[in-house]
Parts: sequence; C-alpha cells; structure tokens
Amino acid sequence: MDSYPTTIKKPSMKFSPFVAAILILLSLNECHGQAPAVQDGDANAKSESDATSRRPNVIVILADDLAVGDLAGGDGSPTRTPNLDRFASESIQFSQAYSGSCVCAPARAALLTGRYPHRTGVVTLNMNRYPEMTRLRRDETTIADVLKDAGYATGLVGKWHTGRGDGFHPLDRGFDEFEGFFGSDDVGYFRYPFSEQRQISDVDESYLTDDLNRRAIEFVRRHHEHPFFLHLAHYAPHRPLEAPPEVIARYREQGFDESTATIYAMIEVMDRGIGELLAEIDDLGLSEDTIVLFASDNGPDPLTGERFNRELRGTKYQVNEGGIRVPLFVRWSKRLAPGQRDQMVTFVDLMPTILDLCRVDVSMLNRLDGESFVPVLEDASIAHSTMRFWQWNRASPNYTHNAAVRHGRYKLVRPYVTRGAKLKDSTEPSVLFDLQNDPTESRDVSKQYPDIAERMSRELDRWSASVETDRIRPVKIPRDVQ
Repeated sequence: MDSYPTTIKKPSMKFSPFVAAILILLSLNECHGQAPAVQDGDANAKSESDATSRRPNVIVILADDLAVGDLAGGDGSPTRTPNLDRFASESIQFSQAYSGSCVCAPARAALLTGRYPHRTGVVTLNMNRYPEMTRLRRDETTIADVLKDAGYATGLVGKWHTGRGDGFHPLDRGFDEFEGFFGSDDVGYFRYPFSEQRQISDVDESYLTDDLNRRAIEFVRRHHEHPFFLHLAHYAPHRPLEAPPEVIARYREQGFDESTATIYAMIEVMDRGIGELLAEIDDLGLSEDTIVLFASDNGPDPLTGERFNRELRGTKYQVNEGGIRVPLFVRWSKRLAPGQRDQMVTFVDLMPTILDLCRVDVSMLNRLDGESFVPVLEDASIAHSTMRFWQWNRASPNYTHNAAVRHGRYKLVRPYVTRGAKLKDSTEPSVLFDLQNDPTESRDVSKQYPDIAERMSRELDRWSASVETDRIRPVKIPRDVQ
C-alpha cells in the first residue's frame, strides 16, 4: 500500500544478465531514497522494512461518556486532568469536534470504519438483546484491518462493544492483540470480566482503569521497535460509578455531590494513567514518531446527574450538542504545531485522516463517508466544509426521531422523544439552530430561515434513506474473511 514505484522500465540498451540485475538493484535503492550498498540478507525485504519503519505509530485514546466540560477544570474547580491538559497544550485542539453518535457502540463503529454507524450495522447499545444490531458487518473494513495489512502491529486495550462471536471478535477485525471486554456485560471497576485474546476470566485484584493503562504501556514496550497501532478504549467515567475512596474524598471536600465526586475521581485516575503512557512514549524516544489522539465517545450520561458541561444542550442519548460534541486532541510533534482549530470534524473523518498521516492507501470495499482533515491540521485557515448527520434510537432506526444534520453554522434537529424501544413516528417539528450565534441551541430560527430549514430537512431525508438501504443490504462476506 506504499506509494513507491513497483515497476521498472526496461533499459533500451542490452546488458548481460548479471549487469542487468545490478542495475535493477541500484534503481530500486534510488527509488526508495537509499544509497546503493551491498549487504548480507535480502535487499528487497530490507527496503520494504525501512519504508514501513518510517511510518508513524498511532495511539487512539477514547474515554467513555466524558463531557467536554470534564476537562481543564472549566467550572472553576481545581483541575482534575493535569496530564490531559498538558497533552492538549501540545496538540491541535478542535473546538467543534463531534462523535459519530450520541451513544457508545455506534460511535465506535464510526471511528473504526470512517462510515456512518447505520451503514456498518451498529445502531444500538445492548449486545445481549440486539446482537445483530450491535456488531460490525463482516463486509466492513476497520482501520485495524488496513494498518495491519500495511505492516503495523495492531492492538485493542479496553472496550470493544461492536460485536461478539465468530467473525465479530476484535481478533477477526484487524487486531493482532485484544485485552479488554465487550460491553453489555456486568463490568465493574473493582471486579470485571476480562479477555486476553480469546480467553475470558474474572478479575478482582486491580482497578479497571489502572489495569487498562498498564496493559497499554506494556503493548507499547513490546512493539516500540516497529510501527504499531494501539486503540486504548477506556471505560471511565461510564457507569457503574466506582473509584478509589481516597480520590473521591478529595472532590467531596470541594463540595461536589457523591455522584459528581466519583465521576471526577474516575477521570482523575484515567488522566494519571494516560500521563504514564505519554511518559513511556517519551522515555522510549517515540514522541516524534507517534501520532496520539484523544477523544470521548459521546457526552455525559444523564442518569449520573447533572454536572458542568459548558452550557451545551442535551446529554448522552441526544443529538443535541451536549450529546455529540466531544473533545478531540491530535498530537504529532514531528509534523504538527500545537494550536486551535474551529473547523467541524467528526468521527467518520478520523480513519481517512490517520491513514493520510501514515501515508497508507487503501482500496475500500465500501465507500468512506469521512474525509481527511490533514490540510486543516497543517493550516488553520483551510476550510473544511462538510455536511454531517446523526441519528439514534433503541433497536431499529426511526429517522423521524432524534436525528440531526449540520452544515456550516446551521444545525437542524428532529427532537429527542424517548429512550424507549417501542417508537412511533415522531410528530415533533424540526428545529433549526444557528450555532455560530447560539452554541447552546437555545433559539429556534426555522421561521426566520424557512428555506434553509426545508433544504436541510430534505438532505436529512436523503441521508436517512441512503444509510437505511445500506444497513439492510444483503450479507456479502469478502472472500478474504470467509
């Protein structure tokens, strides 16, 4: 999948076979930017190894139910995320980054495939009740598939939540190594089911978040000499709310209620471990050669109570800003200068962006919905004008409910009605927000701009029909995964 030349034109002059072979070897070396040299071993294999080793490592860290307001002590309290705050200052920070969904499983499907989750078959949450609607279709290609084919060691540490069973396990979806859990299980933080590759056991001798951070560090140590892709998918601060009592106590002393204090304690432990992982990257001399991304899968869980979230409307389960707006930091010190970006980017854009940064081309079986925002990473003045869509409800999708489209400054929302599974078509009118002047979605401007509202509603209808058709397409398993 390199972009290097793979064919060499025949010279017009005639040479002996021996001389011709020498000329071909010299030409190959020059094509790869290497000085001609005669060494023991297979020269072609070494050339391919050198080309691969020049690619950056990639670490994608994902928090679970973390709100944008949970970082940097934005509510005036002492900071609880010093490592992430420092990491953000070293990164490109996106002020308008969006998840692929307002809930975790579909959001992860979008991140892994660069496609809207409906197309991938992952549209709801409970893997036990809806196994066929919570697993990546076999004909979907993941970023792990692509990077593995490009010579990367690939590992997932933490939450999977996009399928279980033969053909749907992380090891069947491009990951060489899996240490984690599936989702929709009885996962606690002091006792939890845990898989190492395909072997599952119960763990009760460590705190889950610390365990995941430790395993991520060990993965990096094992693979630091060659390109690697690590997806560290934390569970914090997802329910159940559990944290070391001494950490909770510090937030209770600041006046937070028990729920909020526990959430902040869970985030603090996660932040500490992420700091240790970043320090390990530094100690191994990998900082300049490693792209690190941090994000959250969706907004805060309303069942855990209210907490500061920069006055964004809505929560997890809702396509309002509070449910889908997430932090996104991208660091690659070798190439990207730290700074702020205000362009809109979403989870479907992450896969093409990472592959672009890694110089990995791929011929996809299915068309990507996202597009690379590398130009935006390199130049804050570059426009990234896209139209993006969201929708979620339990069980089979109903596109009259909890759906949204954003283009430029405007966002059209079909309001959230219920978390229940038995839905009738919603009769709630759509609302239009001007996010440039109203980032908290407090004023409906559909009557002021009826033409814009009507056009965006038509676009949402077209998208809904497209992804639903794709979602129920016939099963076609590629030969290479049969």
